[in-house]
Amino acid sequence: MREFWVASGHHLTTLDVSGRMQVTDALILAWLARPEIIPPPEACAAERALHVRLLKAPQAAVSVMELANMEDPDARENWQFLMTLRDTLLAAGSVEEGYLALVRGRVRLPHLFYDQLVQLILRNALEGCEDVHTLRAAEMLFRPQRAYLNEGALMLADDELVSELEGEIHSNPLFAMLNGGVDQLDVLNGANAWTYWSRSDAHTMVLPFGADPLARAGMASALSRFVSHLMDVPVAVTALQVAEDVDLQWYVGLDQAGTEIGNALWKGEAPDASLAGLFALTFLRPEGVAPQVRTTPVYLLMGLDGSNVIRFKPQNLVTGLPLAELTDALPPAMGRA
Repeated sequence: MREFWVASGHHLTTLDVSGRMQVTDALILAWLARPEIIPPPEACAAERALHVRLLKAPQAAVSVMELANMEDPDARENWQFLMTLRDTLLAAGSVEEGYLALVRGRVRLPHLFYDQLVQLILRNALEGCEDVHTLRAAEMLFRPQRAYLNEGALMLADDELVSELEGEIHSNPLFAMLNGGVDQLDVLNGANAWTYWSRSDAHTMVLPFGADPLARAGMASALSRFVSHLMDVPVAVTALQVAEDVDLQWYVGLDQAGTEIGNALWKGEAPDASLAGLFALTFLRPEGVAPQVRTTPVYLLMGLDGSNVIRFKPQNLVTGLPLAELTDALPPAMGRA
């Protein structure tokens, strides 16, 4: 079995009988090794003592007073976030159930924590996947993408990586001469797809979203695997080429711009953002699905605004799909911000 996304920490978890990830001491220790958590030399005694104690017993209870005694407010907040994450996942019984509890409870955590959980869940959901287009497209769910055009086709590159390249260009004229910024990155294609396995954690491949149907099909597959695994509701997702005969009885915005587009269309208004991707999600069994939507596609909208950065909000798929337990009091169409 080929490995990918080692940085997700998937190898540090164990699976229960239903295939959901258990939070292990090894996974918590990896979180404790993050630079935001490791106490710096000037850290107070309370922070250093807590870190040492948890290194010995990663699942030990932490009192409110232990956190309150930390002198640095930033350190105190970081530790509060980490303990909220750890304790919620442990109480829920798995990483997947913990993520659902955090999203449904609208628990405030840094984007970084939610992105890491989504990557971890996707890594589990995509175990055994051999399609590189699906794996590269799945990165969109936990890493913002910089959009640009190449010969009129929409291309998506890792936003953090592009920002680093732009910084090098602005600060180093020689770098600008020898490197082409985003143009130096490899665009995923049939000839270089095999290299993805050795560089998956570097996020250096451009997804030719508007140029290659395999890229859009990969996105559809990634969304299907994520929803089916996380929500335990089998679905099929199809990438649509054109928005013809689309009845927005129910839609979910995959990002903020996608939500704004759906809301505008629902109101009969012209959207400010551009539609960059459109997918149809269908439920493969009716159980647990709101009666008014069971046989009707749910449309997933991916938008693009003036920032040219696409940040997916996978939590919208948790809160926005028409599952009966969540939709009793909702109107017949709903976009999720």
